Amino acid sequence: MPWTAAGTATEHEGSADDVVRSTGWVFNNQTGGELDLAAFVATGDDETMAYLHAFGLDTADIGQHTLVEIGSGIGRMTASFSRMFGSVLACDLDAAFLERCRETVAQFGRPGRLRTVHVADGHSLQIGDASADLAFSYITLQHCHRDDALGLAAEAVRVVRPGGHVALNFRTWTAADIVLWPTGKLIRLLWRVPVIGPVLTNQRWATRLGWQANRLSPGEVMGVVRRHLDDVRIVRSPKHGAFKVPGTTDDTFDGANRSHWWLIATVR
Repeated sequence: MPWTAAGTATEHEGSADDVVRSTGWVFNNQTGGELDLAAFVATGDDETMAYLHAFGLDTADIGQHTLVEIGSGIGRMTASFSRMFGSVLACDLDAAFLERCRETVAQFGRPGRLRTVHVADGHSLQIGDASADLAFSYITLQHCHRDDALGLAAEAVRVVRPGGHVALNFRTWTAADIVLWPTGKLIRLLWRVPVIGPVLTNQRWATRLGWQANRLSPGEVMGVVRRHLDDVRIVRSPKHGAFKVPGTTDDTFDGANRSHWWLIATVR
């Protein structure tokens, strides 16, 4: 429901700058009149380069590759991807986000390289089999229903050609979830209550608690996609213990959140 609230605000605001200022509770956890789209995109520029380099995906021929981004939002990272990759397919469940994504890329990226894909059902991509070189998703799959997140992970593998790669970000369990998980479930229930729900969907504190809709372990995800992948790396924060999943390599990255982990693999 916060996505619906943000999508509605996205449609009603006069510019992408206004969207960043008013819907920061969804997109970057910040709000304020001093924010603008340029600063918002700059944070995405920093992260795209850092993650691609850390995962060894910033190859010399990247300019000839096609990237599928699952959960583009209004284009915080998409603009950067469009400058690096030959073609970018930006996917999101909200059509209003995708409209603003096109605006963002038009200002800060390479719009001729962009195609947007509406994920209307929340779990399938209207993209052909083996049509991309890399499927990338960051801070998106944790916001989905568990089954939808697993479905999108399978879809990410499906749309990547053999020899291509997936780089998918998930949220896992930490000690803080003793409090965060039941509180988040309560917030999600309150979102559905008339009068109260619409107010809460516009509150940053409520969204931060409620939007973490699932926790998935590497074992759960691998149960869905293992047979299609080779050279699987589970990348985690150094502050989180190793997951020890058979058939995978454990790796760490200082830039990873303690509650996050990444699936980096080659499609078989």
